Amino acid sequence: RHDNEDQCGDIEVYTTGIQTRNLGKQTSLHPLHNRPTAGMADAMEMMILSIIAPQLQCEWRLPGWKVAMLTAVVFIGMMFSSTLWGNITDKYGRKVGLMMSMVWVLYYGFLSAFAPGYGWVLVLRGLVGFGIGGAPQSVTLYSEFLPKKSRATCIMLVEIFWVLGAVFEVLLAIWIMPSMGWRWLLGLSTAPLVLFVVLGFWLPESARFDVLSGNRESAMRTLRRIASENRKSMPLGKLIAEQQEDRGRIRDLLTPQYCRTTLLLWFIWFANAFSYYGLILLTTELFQSGEVCDVITHGAKTEPKCDLECKYLTIEDYKDLLWTTIAEFPGLFVTLFVIDRIGRKKSMAMCFLMFSVCILPLYACIGRVALTVFIFVARAFISGGFQVSYVYTPEVYPTSNRALGIGTCSGMARVGALLTPFVAQVLLKTSVYMTLSVYCVCCLLAAVASMLLPVETTGLGLQESCTIAGAQEMKTTSQMSNVSEASPTETSY
Repeated sequence: RHDNEDQCGDIEVYTTGIQTRNLGKQTSLHPLHNRPTAGMADAMEMMILSIIAPQLQCEWRLPGWKVAMLTAVVFIGMMFSSTLWGNITDKYGRKVGLMMSMVWVLYYGFLSAFAPGYGWVLVLRGLVGFGIGGAPQSVTLYSEFLPKKSRATCIMLVEIFWVLGAVFEVLLAIWIMPSMGWRWLLGLSTAPLVLFVVLGFWLPESARFDVLSGNRESAMRTLRRIASENRKSMPLGKLIAEQQEDRGRIRDLLTPQYCRTTLLLWFIWFANAFSYYGLILLTTELFQSGEVCDVITHGAKTEPKCDLECKYLTIEDYKDLLWTTIAEFPGLFVTLFVIDRIGRKKSMAMCFLMFSVCILPLYACIGRVALTVFIFVARAFISGGFQVSYVYTPEVYPTSNRALGIGTCSGMARVGALLTPFVAQVLLKTSVYMTLSVYCVCCLLAAVASMLLPVETTGLGLQESCTIAGAQEMKTTSQMSNVSEASPTETSY
């Protein structure tokens, strides 16, 4: 809770009643399908970057900087679109923004399989990245259907589908790449998006958004649907909503109330993506050489290679990539265990710190087995840290700007993801020492930034529209005499 939140006054504030005991526990039943499929699609489109890059380098004889651009162009699209999708989602609805972005990714993702040359691949993958910028909005929608007691657990568990998407992409590549090639891989990787678009027609709009936008009847229909699925009755009373028009304004994220939080989160998301995607790219680069260093000169690590030199990924490379991808499972479960026990801030700091510790052994010339182990553990922690960020960010921003807050953070993450190929793929050719140092220092600074966040959101409910300036409130007038002994604080978020 922010320090100025008490300026909301003594008004008895309720949101949409999802926490009410009468509605039951399965409040996330209907929107549950959106996050897994969107997460799988997002993960597959990201994982495919590290798989097709070596293939295209060999097939088209691309220099190192052009290979890096194959990855960078996707993140450029995501960087420019993340804030836009957040603005659309805050103004026109969670479902609208999410469906638009996923249909966009499906269309251009499938078209990219037919790209005739390098230039077309860049353009089409950039457009794919533009659509993927809206994928984090599935977290916005999902979090607004969850009671505070189980919000972190549910979001973390659903993130398993991100890992499943990455694992599925590697398995698909093992099957497709040797015989059918990268075009078939790009085309078949859009399958989860087809499933999402079909299921999306049954996706409900967030009741919180409907209330804030003045759509009281739509919010009530959603709540009745939740109550019906749980075989519960609606609480007595009348939902009163005051419409708030000024939603999705980026300047609201930089008010004195949120400025420090926003700036720190921007850096944390930057460091998360910079390190996470950097490790994915480093994995394939290091596995191709067989060791951290393949040439040792006077104790220094150097790679004096021709810029056009290439090497196709082997089955052994795919297996190692699969093992390091599976590492995200224990990372998620470790984070799930600690996130409600030590809090969001300490969980993020712990993940960043442990990632840096796991990077340190890579300074030595270690063999393939040791390399796989340390990358396995490092990826587990950086993945866990990323998921904590997805839990913390929607909790710290109000409904009026929650999607925009996630969108801008995602945009900053894409800046990190945009820069990381030039470190993991280009700088690595010059100095392994310098490359590892960049990632190590970045995560140490992110650990400090996590502890400096002014708000610990563990145990707090989602905010609606209360700001320093005195935003409008969502209120309900009800006689709670027949509600199952729930106090006002138990009945609201």
